[in-house]
Amino acid sequence: MRSRPGAVDLFSAELTTLGWATDLLVAGSLATGDYRPTVSDLDLVAITDGPVTSARQKVLTGLHRHLDAGPASGLQLGCVYVPESQLADPAATHPTWTHGRLVQRILSGITRAELVRHGFAVHGREPGDLLPVFTHHDVRVAAHAELTGYWSWAARRPWIWLDPVIADLSLTSMARGRHALHTGELLSKSLAIEQSAAPPWLKSQLRARRNGLPTPSPRLRTAWLSWRDTRRTVKTAHTPPPPP
Repeated sequence: MRSRPGAVDLFSAELTTLGWATDLLVAGSLATGDYRPTVSDLDLVAITDGPVTSARQKVLTGLHRHLDAGPASGLQLGCVYVPESQLADPAATHPTWTHGRLVQRILSGITRAELVRHGFAVHGREPGDLLPVFTHHDVRVAAHAELTGYWSWAARRPWIWLDPVIADLSLTSMARGRHALHTGELLSKSLAIEQSAAPPWLKSQLRARRNGLPTPSPRLRTAWLSWRDTRRTVKTAHTPPPPP
């Protein structure tokens, strides 16, 4: 049993009682060993035995709201609900609980890579029993998709970098994206801070925040540095990775 917050096991038990969530898998920093309590999100993936209907979504919304107000308070417990029949479709969107609401999102290539390479099951089958091997080329393709997808869209909207959360996230995401494109390997957020394009003073502040210390950075200067890094990285990622 890998170490994890108790709220994850409580959530697993609640899902099991529903009868149609067959597997609960762990991705993200909890899977890679880079989890920071109250700082990292809990990135989970539930496999279901059929479509997540509107009735099922209503049940899930109530379950997550109950957990967020109690045992999972402050833990940012999120979960993507994927019917097993749609696991092979990377473009399919699925109900996803994230930051207090249910939205429709894909199961991204990076999340799939985290599951296959580092993930584990809380209940049900292991990720490797459900998903195919994720090669270095697959990781490069997934990183390219994220950089030219969401981050390309975001780079055309510089005002969102005034949000310090976005500024921090983009600095580590760009470092992780560049690393994945060049090596075909995943990079943790903590290591991404060291490879980020941030100057030394900002890296120090990023490390502090990663460790849960309330260390603010100059808002406008950080926003500018982070947005500029994103624009440069997105621009250099315009060419798809060559086939293996």
